[in-house]
Amino acid sequence: MKLDAIIEDKNVIGIAGHVRPDGDCVGSTLAVYNYIKDNYPEKDVRIYLEPIPNIFKFLKRADEIRSDYKDDVVFDLFIAEDCGDLGRLGNAAKYFENAKSTLCIDHHVSNSSFADENYIFPKASSTCELVFELIDRQKLTLQIAECLYTGMVHDTGVFQYSCTSAKTMEIAGVLMETGIDYPKIVDDTFYTKTFGQNKILGLALLNAELYLDGAVIATVVFQEDMKRFSVLPKHLDGIVNQLRVTKDTKIALFLYENEDGTFKGSLRVNGDTNVADIAAQFGGGGHVKAAGFSIEGPIDTAMERILNVIRENI
Repeated sequence: MKLDAIIEDKNVIGIAGHVRPDGDCVGSTLAVYNYIKDNYPEKDVRIYLEPIPNIFKFLKRADEIRSDYKDDVVFDLFIAEDCGDLGRLGNAAKYFENAKSTLCIDHHVSNSSFADENYIFPKASSTCELVFELIDRQKLTLQIAECLYTGMVHDTGVFQYSCTSAKTMEIAGVLMETGIDYPKIVDDTFYTKTFGQNKILGLALLNAELYLDGAVIATVVFQEDMKRFSVLPKHLDGIVNQLRVTKDTKIALFLYENEDGTFKGSLRVNGDTNVADIAAQFGGGGHVKAAGFSIEGPIDTAMERILNVIRENI
């Protein structure tokens, strides 16, 4: 499968990724968007994402992302990226459902193959890695390489997670050879945090507790905490990964409160436990070693339910 062949006879093309877009979602969707815009200027192509974190706004054409979902159009092709099911497309799902044809590019093990054509490889490090395989390498520009490298950096934890393969490193090398400023991308988008982000990370770590005889480390951030430090959900990236590196723990659990009183949960694992299976029991999904879900409050009841499921799977 090659992207050029798929879009060849499609004139109106839409692209979207999952709700609360992260680095891989933003990078992969913008990479495809830029690829089509650069090489097929005659095509009407539109990209839809919820507002992206400021750290990704340096990527080419990030200012053209549509977040109001007000377009009234039937797409010849609608591409869902880094998205395991229709529900994760959020407000863009209506475009996908009404499109004449659909394509899904994804690496989540929980993906339900919900498109007409599916390019799904759960062992890939990132959706950006898969996009690289789909495009013509001769048409790879520095700006597209920036998009792809950013996404790969974020979904591999700067190439430290077990999803990183020899192929991942080879692709990263090709992207680096285009001339991208890869140290700056890593520093500015992965490591650099605002003062508020560092404060709420500190609070989350101070409030963390061990459960199940130390096998699980968990913490919760509430709405009042987020308002206190002027942070949004998109600023909480990194907390669960910091929990994960706690010595002798097997599973890290991070929960934050939504405005409606529900909680968004993130799971990370050290070892062989499949946290995608755990997340699936709450209607979520993801990867074997990294997954997410949503759950109703109150927090004590939610925590008890989650720990019971973890106990059964650990």
